[in-house]
Amino acid sequence: MMKEEILNWLGTLPYGNYLQNQYVFAFLILVSFIILAEIILFVFGFYLNRVAKKTATLFDDLIFEKTRKPLSLLAFFFGLRLSLLHLDVHNYVMQAANSALAVIFILILVRVIDVIIETWGQSFAKKTRTSVDEVLLPLFHKIVKVIFSIVAIMWVLDIWQIDITPYLAGVGISGLVLGFALQDSLKNIFGGVSLIIDKNFNIGDAVRLESGEMGVIKEIGLRSTKMLTYDNELIFVPNGQLANMKISNYMRPNHRVRKIVEFGVAYGSNVEKVKKVVLEALQKIDKIYSDPYMDVIFVEMGDFALKFKARFWVDWDNAYAKWVEATEVIHATLLKAKIEIPFPTQTLYLKKEK
Repeated sequence: MMKEEILNWLGTLPYGNYLQNQYVFAFLILVSFIILAEIILFVFGFYLNRVAKKTATLFDDLIFEKTRKPLSLLAFFFGLRLSLLHLDVHNYVMQAANSALAVIFILILVRVIDVIIETWGQSFAKKTRTSVDEVLLPLFHKIVKVIFSIVAIMWVLDIWQIDITPYLAGVGISGLVLGFALQDSLKNIFGGVSLIIDKNFNIGDAVRLESGEMGVIKEIGLRSTKMLTYDNELIFVPNGQLANMKISNYMRPNHRVRKIVEFGVAYGSNVEKVKKVVLEALQKIDKIYSDPYMDVIFVEMGDFALKFKARFWVDWDNAYAKWVEATEVIHATLLKAKIEIPFPTQTLYLKKEK
């Protein structure tokens, strides 16, 4: 009904007979959609420029830049499809136009998702010091393209009325076989993703693994993590194992760790004097901290000595050196204060027979 009214109205215009021609009418529809699309894109771009000046991100600019041409193509093929409805064309032509619309629509979705991943990835990369984002983000891009390519192919096949059920069964079986074959690799990949999301450790952190190895994290890759031990051995730990492993991170919540020096003095020594002189000596050592506490405590009456513990805090990167220094200082302090440091002894009492 609307078509007839439009044709009648065109007949009242100059050269109306030509305008009522179905080919001319179809061409006018196509041109109208192209012009309308350009007007919408112009207005959208103008509005976007105003919004972009008020935002600190490039998200809106990238969306417009990536989708401008596909949107123009979408408007063109949509107008072409409407114009073909008014022409006596073969069904194959309509199917081709519908296929083009489907592919372009999927392309727009892919580009929008690409921009979202890219924007999120840049924000994520600023917060992490790992190499995973360099590998993971391109992988996400490829996965998105593969998934939507499959969707586009299935959509086009459906438009051409091709039964895709046998293909779906084949894809399912192939996916199952591939999943079993790549089980360990996928486990490590998802383990790496979980490590990054949970932020258990970063590059440069000193950690102790549940298996006992200690070292510094050098690289967090997609499938494995590199750790340099204090024996200068570079070990590679699969991320799948790390994700399920108990890990001690000596950099969290800060870089300080507690160190303890155990020592003993002879029976008969003044306990309070021992605690006082040792604590004063520790307080004079550079880069040994009393926060949250520093103390010397009497812990046990041993077989041959009164046992003490000197507790203090140091930075992790020089923890061993400060522990050695504190041990030497405690030894020298006890000798200077003439407090006897015993060595293991046993006293034998011989019973005399009458």
